[in-house]
Amino acid sequence: MAFPLILLALLVFSHCCYSQRSPSPGYYPSSRVLTSPFDRDFRTQWGFQHQRREHDIITLWLDKSSGSGFKSIRPYRSGYFGASIRLQSGYTAGVDTSFFLSNHQEHPGDHDEVDIEFLGTTPGKPYSLQTNVFVRGSGDRNVIGREMKFNLWFDPTRDFHHYAILWNPNQIVFYVDDVPIRTYDRKNEAIFPTRPMWVYGSIWDASDWATENGRIKADYRYQPFVAQYRNFKIAGCTAYVSNSCRPPPAAPTGNRGLSHQQMGAMAWAQRNFLVYNYCHDPKRDHTQTPEC
Repeated sequence: MAFPLILLALLVFSHCCYSQRSPSPGYYPSSRVLTSPFDRDFRTQWGFQHQRREHDIITLWLDKSSGSGFKSIRPYRSGYFGASIRLQSGYTAGVDTSFFLSNHQEHPGDHDEVDIEFLGTTPGKPYSLQTNVFVRGSGDRNVIGREMKFNLWFDPTRDFHHYAILWNPNQIVFYVDDVPIRTYDRKNEAIFPTRPMWVYGSIWDASDWATENGRIKADYRYQPFVAQYRNFKIAGCTAYVSNSCRPPPAAPTGNRGLSHQQMGAMAWAQRNFLVYNYCHDPKRDHTQTPEC
């Protein structure tokens, strides 16, 4: 009897939670950036035996012995950074699949980071997409995360979808299939990342916190846990170019803010799919997050 009940739960979840279509944002930044071959911009960083390349797809996997990750060859001080990712279905609790910017290796204990993370789950429950921003060590000694978590309006295990970060001198924008889901504005330099960062992707065991605050752990009876990446898009200003370099625009009018149509699409995403906002968490010390 258990199997039919599980199947029914999956069908109900699929019908109720993946039935919405996103509104058009009216502007598609991914279409303005050419796809880059993996070898041109990235190198495997760790878990060499847990990474495979087939045509244009990079597959990473996690088992009990190791996960895997890659890192960009060059550091950037602004830009558009995107990849199409397909996640694994089934039991993935405790697994973190990520695409992010960071300088943690260059500034240990005092680093900056901008994250897109997919937090694993159990059958019948959706993945959480977590966005986060750490600034000047706020992810190190005194952890001050700026997490916003979303469910998605599609099944991220059925096909590739494009996820991106646009970081310019005025704001950070997180995109899902060109729909902006979050902005993080530069209200003052102390709480905005300005130092060069590298682009990373990885899959690793985050059982301590990833699924239901660490209550459900990775279960290696279900290994390997697999993530696939393709369609890498990088267009930015490296740390080595002149200050006249400008990143791709976040909106049709430039980098001074999103358009009215983009703001409407973001409001739709947050109204329907935002499940956690650090600014609204009464347990947080908001003296440490003045942007709230």
